[in-house]
Amino acid sequence: MSLFVTTTASITVDRNAVVAPINRRIFGSFVEHLGRCVYDGIYEPGHPTANEDGFRLDVVDLVKELGSTTIRYPGGNFVSGFKWEDSVGPRDQRPVRRDLAWHSLETNQVGVDEFARWCKLTGSELMMAVNLGTRGIEAALDLLEYSNHPSGTALSDQRIANGSPEPHNIRMWCLGNEMDGPWQTGYRTAEDYGTLAARTAQAMKAADKDLELVACGSSGSAMPTFGDWERTVLEKSYEHVDYISAHAYYQERGGDLGTFLASSLDMQYFIETVVSTADHVKNKLRSSKTIKISFDEWNIWYLDEHQASDEVNDEWRIAPRQLEDVYSVADAVVLGNLMITLLKNHDRVASASLAQLVNVIAPIMTEPGGAAWRQTTFFPFSVTSRLAQGDVLRPRIDVGTYETAKFGAAPLVDAVATADSESGASAVFLVNRSLTESIEVTIHVGDLGASSIQEAVTLHDEDVYAKNTIDDQERVGLKQLEGATLEEGTLTVTLPPVSWSALSLA
Repeated sequence: MSLFVTTTASITVDRNAVVAPINRRIFGSFVEHLGRCVYDGIYEPGHPTANEDGFRLDVVDLVKELGSTTIRYPGGNFVSGFKWEDSVGPRDQRPVRRDLAWHSLETNQVGVDEFARWCKLTGSELMMAVNLGTRGIEAALDLLEYSNHPSGTALSDQRIANGSPEPHNIRMWCLGNEMDGPWQTGYRTAEDYGTLAARTAQAMKAADKDLELVACGSSGSAMPTFGDWERTVLEKSYEHVDYISAHAYYQERGGDLGTFLASSLDMQYFIETVVSTADHVKNKLRSSKTIKISFDEWNIWYLDEHQASDEVNDEWRIAPRQLEDVYSVADAVVLGNLMITLLKNHDRVASASLAQLVNVIAPIMTEPGGAAWRQTTFFPFSVTSRLAQGDVLRPRIDVGTYETAKFGAAPLVDAVATADSESGASAVFLVNRSLTESIEVTIHVGDLGASSIQEAVTLHDEDVYAKNTIDDQERVGLKQLEGATLEEGTLTVTLPPVSWSALSLA
């Protein structure tokens, strides 16, 4: 690999330029009853590693390594037809239902109680979505009582009888899913949804005032109602909810890798628009509360290709193979850049969920009866989750730009830093968007008091479309970032083209 450098960049990290203390919910993920995410993904009773609940422990180990924290469940589009009562009680008595969202059959063999136990296995927090598509307030209150009430009521005693004596204590709840989307079962206008969300939230908080509730925002920045949807929904529900959701997926189109590498500019625009809209409503209502963003679906997703395939057809199948994207190095670099953007906006983006976790547009893949392995996108997520500690710091970046077809001029380098006062550890995360050039970056970190480089890794390959597949599961992995130096508060690194890199300092 040639490291011939024709471009340079300068970054200054100021210990006082704090965005926000890190909330571990920013490293969340998402499990939906879709394709093989649950069945043949996290759950496969006949697998050699399966426990008594049927959960694959090799997948559990990878989820722990990934570092995902809060797991959104059970959807997604699936939740808009979900009858939670079908998913509890004796497994041999649970009904098989049609899932209209993904045109498949749902066996309900994994439900509320099992998934709560799976979250404990992985050390993650369960974030539950309620059905506001085909159902409403009463079903949401019943699920809340079943899940969280200690004992002594009909539904809490039913949970105990079903083998879960302790309440699941779910604190964060999504009020439906993508209710602005005409693909959603029971989708609504902003006025109708905002009214229902407010009434559901008011009722749920009457049961537990300390719940954290997420109202549905836009399903993407390209939605025709984007911005106006958030305004209307929040005008109806502002005092009853704590978060507004944001969903965004990105893919390379038409061979335009340069535009794809700048996808985080759209995420930045999305966040800024939602923040300004929410703050407008705050001021209009003269509220003292600030609404945060739950970016509870984000990823790389080759949706165009899936829509053109026959994955969803007239058959009603159990856990069909759907949306099983195999990710490239370029995909992983973009994902790492999206994580940088989420962190740089962590003062308002308080929670985020990588969608999804296993098999379905996921960092972890499995084969029935066989192996589980890491996709390319696994690496930037796992390293960022592990190294980011303390406070997020917004660096000043001086670097040139390149032209993109969609976003105009885009910076060649993007970065964010973190620092932990207690441990003294700090970290810098960087991307080089240049298609052809290595970039020498000088990072001024004197404010951090760093004296040594503990770790320096990069995700890069001469073939930007290299992937980890079932036949070559370790084709792509992290490499040492060669030549990084730290002298007198100045960190110098050379970033390969189309790369994501991370350095930890002590």
